[in-house]
Amino acid sequence: MDEQFPDSGRVMGGNTPEFSVAEISGAIRRTLEGTFGRIRVRGEITEFKRYPSGHLYFSLKDEGGKLSSVVWRGTVSRLGLKPENGVEVIATGKISAYGERSSYQMVIDRLEYAGEGALLARIERLRLRLAEEGLFDSARKRPLPFLPRVIGVVTSAQGAVLHDIRTTIARRFPHPVLVWPVPVQGDGAAERIAQAIAGFDRIEGSPVLPRPDVLIVARGGGSLEDLMAFNDEGVLRAVAACRIPVISAVGHETDTTLVDFVSDCRAPTPTAAAEMAVPVRAELEAALAQRDARLRGGLGRCLQLARARLDRAAAGLPDLPGVVENARRRLDDLGYRLDLALPARVQAMRGRLQNASDRLPAPHMLLALRRADLARVGTASQQAMGALLRRGEAILAGLRVPPAVLVSQLRASTSRLAGTGGRLDALSPRAVLERGYVLVTDSAGRPLAHAAQARGAPEVVMTFADGKVAARPLGEASRTQGLLDL
Repeated sequence: MDEQFPDSGRVMGGNTPEFSVAEISGAIRRTLEGTFGRIRVRGEITEFKRYPSGHLYFSLKDEGGKLSSVVWRGTVSRLGLKPENGVEVIATGKISAYGERSSYQMVIDRLEYAGEGALLARIERLRLRLAEEGLFDSARKRPLPFLPRVIGVVTSAQGAVLHDIRTTIARRFPHPVLVWPVPVQGDGAAERIAQAIAGFDRIEGSPVLPRPDVLIVARGGGSLEDLMAFNDEGVLRAVAACRIPVISAVGHETDTTLVDFVSDCRAPTPTAAAEMAVPVRAELEAALAQRDARLRGGLGRCLQLARARLDRAAAGLPDLPGVVENARRRLDDLGYRLDLALPARVQAMRGRLQNASDRLPAPHMLLALRRADLARVGTASQQAMGALLRRGEAILAGLRVPPAVLVSQLRASTSRLAGTGGRLDALSPRAVLERGYVLVTDSAGRPLAHAAQARGAPEVVMTFADGKVAARPLGEASRTQGLLDL
């Protein structure tokens, strides 16, 4: 008791010692720190708070109690993991008392996940939450480019992973490789990995710094705690937001992290990721050579078939010179027949015209008939006019019709008679002669329509509008010119 309470010699009012508050608080603090020293406490983080000063405050709880804890600002970077509510951890530190509030707390300088079961539970909770958001949906995964020009790699600068990726790409199909070195485990590894993925995605592309066509996120094998950076939510969201197709190659073939679910393609090893990123150049060249050979063979066969069809078609065509010669002969034959048929046709038409003209009545006969008809019409008209006048006189005498009415009727009848006479004159052959035409007949009165007929007649009669003129053909020398001696 004397060591814990140096002033315990003060006794007032009996044997019960008297202490100040500071003495009691200091004694309790020394007792706690001396009794427990440096300890490890297992519990679940709750009531986590980060103050502007940089200190972290939270509590560790289990089924039986709760222990207030604090992480000073200078120790946060060395904790080993990022505190989160609901995570079961093993905290390393010491117990200390805070006299001003009569409370005690644990000052923590290191945190570890409390066994693999706790880590797996935390990973499973994060997986379910991100799956509900659709980050793992196959519909949002992009296909890998067939032949990328530039490959981006996010991994540690040390170790065999980067060497394996480079040698595999150089062996299969040499391409430029952009490396963003990052720590792949430990404090701040997750943040650096997320920043590297986002940084590659922000590259716009230029001759100096080209934009990668595919991204490989890789690290070697390790324990579950070593791979926790690739189960970090920030890394997963960075991969989901990246516009560049991402291949995850974390750990060995049996290792699985959440980045494998959110990436566009998962490779069992970093070497397999490099193989998935680029094809084998020799295989591509062999495939191209094979296809070239097949194309050439197919083209040759097509040409042979086309040539054979052309030969068959040419054999089936007629002899063009012979066809032209036959056509020329038919044309000559038709031309010769046309030369013979055309004069014969003209002669036949002349004969038909001569027969038709021979059947026509003579003009003087038509004139005589028309004169007789006109005379009869005139005689009938005069008789009708006389009868009409006499009848009119009788009617006037009997009925006493006014003379004006009779005169009007007489004028109408005269007009009708004049119109009928005009139509008769228009039909008369003499009207044709008055327009300058001449009717040529032989001595018997038969019309002569052709010069040959006129030359064969001993004498012709030419009828004009004002009379007739007899004429005879000229001598034999002049008959070819069709002249007449009047």
